[in-house]
Amino acid sequence: MARLAGEVALITGSTSGLGVELARLFAAEGARVLVTGRDPERGRAVAERIACEGGLARFERVDLAQPGAAEALVAAALRHFGALSVLVNNAVGAAGPSADGPAAEVSAETWEAKLRVDLIAPGLLIRAAIPEMMRAGHGSIVNISSRTAERATPGLAVYTAAKGGLNALARSVATDYAKHGIRCNTVQPGYIWHERRDAEIAPERRERVQAMHLTRVPTARDVAFAALFLASREAEVITGVTLQVDGGSSIARARAFG
Repeated sequence: MARLAGEVALITGSTSGLGVELARLFAAEGARVLVTGRDPERGRAVAERIACEGGLARFERVDLAQPGAAEALVAAALRHFGALSVLVNNAVGAAGPSADGPAAEVSAETWEAKLRVDLIAPGLLIRAAIPEMMRAGHGSIVNISSRTAERATPGLAVYTAAKGGLNALARSVATDYAKHGIRCNTVQPGYIWHERRDAEIAPERRERVQAMHLTRVPTARDVAFAALFLASREAEVITGVTLQVDGGSSIARARAFG
C-alpha cells in the first residue's frame, strides 16, 4: 500500500531542486500534491511530469512574501482536493550577493524580506493548515531546515537564523498540537549532491567533499525519502525531532581534515 495513500500534501518551493523530488516522491506514494512556486511554466511542468508518472498534482502560483499567501495556498488545496493533511515547508527566499551577509552588514530590508519567506511564511502556513488538519483528524508538518542552523556558515546570518527558527518552531508546534493528532518534524540536510552543479568540479574537490562524509554525499532524493518517512503514518510516534540527513558529516570529524 502506498505510504501516503489518501493524503493531500502542500509542498512549498516545489518547482525546482529538492522541491521537485519531494513532489514526485510524495505523489508516487499516493498523495495528491499541490505544487507551488512563483514560476507557472516550471510549476505546470512538474505537475504534468507527476501525471505522466501516474500521480495526481495541481500547480498553484504563489509569492510567499505577499500578504495572504498562506491562506490562499490552503484554500487552493481545499479547492483542488477537498482537504489538507500534509504540509512541507521547503521554500527559501531568493539567493544573491545582497541577500545575506554577516549580521551587522545585512540591511533591515534584507532581514525583513528574507525572514518573511524563510521563517514567517512557514509559520503562517502552519497557522492556516492546522484547522484543516484538525478537521481531517490527523496531520503531519515537515520543515526543511539546514545544517547551517547548528553549524553556522560565514556570511549567512539571516539564513542561519531562519533555519534555527524552523527547528524551534517544529518543537513548539509538536508540543501544542499532539493532542489533535498533528505532528511536526524537521529534516536537516547538509551538503546535497547536485548532478548539474557538481558535474564539472575537479576530482580533488570531489574527493574532498566525499571524504567529509562517513557514508556518501546525500542527494535530493535521500532528503525527500527522509521527509516522506516523517510525513507518513510509519512515523506516527515521532514528533518534534530534527532528523539529520548528511551522510554522518555532523557526528564525526571529517576524514578530509584528519
